[in-house]
Order: sequence, then structure tokens, then C-alpha cells
Amino acid sequence: MKLTPHGVVNILRAMRLLLLSASLLLAFSAHAAPLTDHPDERTPPPLVEKGFIGQFKQVRQTVADRTSDLVVTAIGFLGVPYRRGGNTAETGFDCSGFVRAMYDQTIGFVLPRRAAEQAAATQKIDRSELKPGDLVFFKTMRNAFSHVGIYVGEGKFIHSPKPGAEVRVEDMSGSYWQRRFSGARRVQAAQDAPTVSGD
Repeated sequence: MKLTPHGVVNILRAMRLLLLSASLLLAFSAHAAPLTDHPDERTPPPLVEKGFIGQFKQVRQTVADRTSDLVVTAIGFLGVPYRRGGNTAETGFDCSGFVRAMYDQTIGFVLPRRAAEQAAATQKIDRSELKPGDLVFFKTMRNAFSHVGIYVGEGKFIHSPKPGAEVRVEDMSGSYWQRRFSGARRVQAAQDAPTVSGD
């Protein structure tokens, strides 16, 4: 069987999804429910399925249960290159183009095109209220809302950072992002907010 370039990209994307899903599962494990209802029972229940496919399904389901569909979708785009003004995986994404595409593809809600406009069109929340799928903004240029990413949980966010880089997950507590954090926002449910078209 001959693989097309598109097929290779899909395989690589699936592998990245598996690796990040496993990482997120480990990150969330500190908050996971106990394996049994009885604290004195220390033996975990047997695995229903064994092997790679069974483990992948289990990891993916656990991550999906603990994050929004939006985050799971966004993780599938890890490695897509940055492109100024980019709106698609084929051409590449800039930061706001990535966020806009994820919301459009996942829940059919169209955000404005630019980061500052996305901040203005969404509900302000405190950093302590952040949940997976919320937006996080940073002052990387003159504008307080010049960069945007999607919060994935455990203090991390996914974004398309800059020219020469790719969509990736980073820690908000890192010194660079900590100094530049400018706010958190929540996108209202599509039924509660009007659709806003971009530039």
C-alpha cells in the first residue's frame, strides 16, 4: 500500500494525539477518582482490554472525560506550522486563527479574527476560574491582548506561538508567559451569544 503525503500527515497527527493524550492523562491523574469504592481494597480492577488499541481507547476516553471536545480537537493539530494570517491546518495558523478554527470546527461558533477582538467578544473570568477550553491572553506586543491560546488544564495552554514555530502546549507558569499574562476569557455557549464574523 502506498501512503500519500496526506496519509502520512494523518498518521503523524494520530501519533501526536496519542502521546499528548497520555501526557494529559498523567497530569490529571493526581485528581483522579480512587480505583475502588473501598479504600482498604488496593487491587485495581482488571483491564477489560489489553494491548495497544485497548490502552489507546482507555487513555483517549479518560482525557475526553476530563477535558472539553475542543481541547481534544486542538491537540490533534500539534505540529501545524505558524503562519501569519493563517486559518487552516493546510496553510498554517497564527494564534487567533488557530483559536477561531478550533471553536468553529468543534462547536460551530465563529469568533472574531484578531486576538484583541476575541477578548472583547468573550466573558472576562479570573485566572483561578480557568477551565479547559477557556481562552488565555498575553501581552507579547503593545496590545494587552496581542496573543491568545486555549487553556487545556493543569496550568497549560495550546497555541500557535510565532513564525518558525508550530502549534504546541506550554506552561503558563513559565517566566515568559507568567510576566505577559493579561487575562482569561470564557466563550459563551453558542445558543447564548450571537455569532460574530471576522475581518
